[in-house]
Amino acid sequence: MPASPSTARAINDRHALRLLQQEGPLTAGQLKQLTGLSRPTVADLVERLAAAGLIDVVGESGEQRRGPNARLYGIVAGQAHLAALDVRTEGVSVVVSDLLGRALAEAAVPIGGDTGTGPAVEQAVALVERTAKEAGVPQLHTVGIGAPGLIDPATGELRDSGGLPEWHRRLVLALQERFPETRVHVENETNLAALAEQRDGAARDRDTFVLLWLGHGTGAAVVLDGTLRRGASGGTGEIGFLPVPGTGGLPSAVDCEGGFHSLAGSAAIVALAGEYGLAVEGDGYEPPAARVVRKAVANASADFLDALADRLAIGVASVVAVLDPGCLVLAGEVGQAGGTDLAARVEHRVRRMSPLSTEVRAGRLGGGAVLRGALLTARDRAQDDVFAPRQGRDRTPSARG
Repeated sequence: MPASPSTARAINDRHALRLLQQEGPLTAGQLKQLTGLSRPTVADLVERLAAAGLIDVVGESGEQRRGPNARLYGIVAGQAHLAALDVRTEGVSVVVSDLLGRALAEAAVPIGGDTGTGPAVEQAVALVERTAKEAGVPQLHTVGIGAPGLIDPATGELRDSGGLPEWHRRLVLALQERFPETRVHVENETNLAALAEQRDGAARDRDTFVLLWLGHGTGAAVVLDGTLRRGASGGTGEIGFLPVPGTGGLPSAVDCEGGFHSLAGSAAIVALAGEYGLAVEGDGYEPPAARVVRKAVANASADFLDALADRLAIGVASVVAVLDPGCLVLAGEVGQAGGTDLAARVEHRVRRMSPLSTEVRAGRLGGGAVLRGALLTARDRAQDDVFAPRQGRDRTPSARG
């Protein structure tokens, strides 16, 4: 059945807004060309979106042209403001942005392991408040959170996971209480890193790939046919628990020691580097392994890099045998530090271990991928709400991921 006039208008409006989000400011003529709509229809939608406060004139298309046909229309970025959080065991990073995802203020706070749950939560919430104030933002529309652990696929809530601080789970509720008009969404950190690497990083041309996160710990994210796969319990990608040879033991349900984590976690990589005479002191949030690997690449420490590639290939080959993704991204701080050198070494070894052709790429966004993914998610959800027909909007806060 053909769409009703109101439905057709809503579809056209959403299409135009998405183009403005993706392409930046456009003239009415450019909107006509990109949408395939008639000139009167484009004129109507421009007038409609401007009256709703969603778009405005932001300039002209060229010095040689003047008048209505040269006006550039852009999304009103101040229609909504967002915050994104990267929650780690040792602290929190936050960025506040406008509706287009342009950063207005950023900050971070360390949270020691001996900090109590209440004080840790208060430090994190206060950081969000201070950063929003610094950005001149009185109200946050949406907050996106990236955190380690399992996200319950039924409720979207962060599940209780052994080894993770209690304040992680309390933080989501505390943010909802402190910002009652704000939508709060939480997602596994590695899944957000995969989203960021697909949108802005190493996997931009792939709709099927696996991201292997190498930071303080290990994790994986699986994207098949453009869809992020979470699994029945939200545990897809818990590769640290993967039983592998060379660890001297087996993981348990509550401890990934003895699993792939024991080969590829930051502490394990630093210990391996020590066997080859490489050592680097810790510094801030960056995992010590990232500095060790970066130094090894700079100094062409082939023996160490070969040994590390041998370890990583064990986990990568297991993933390839089950999923055949065609592409695997070595992400996180360590993956970025290893760059194309480490990626090529791992790919060479996987090629010898598996008949399935797999390209191994170095992640481009490093540790910043989680925060970037959280911001992209918050932006998408906020735009879905702000761009929706007014009668269809729902301002009920939600913690669903």
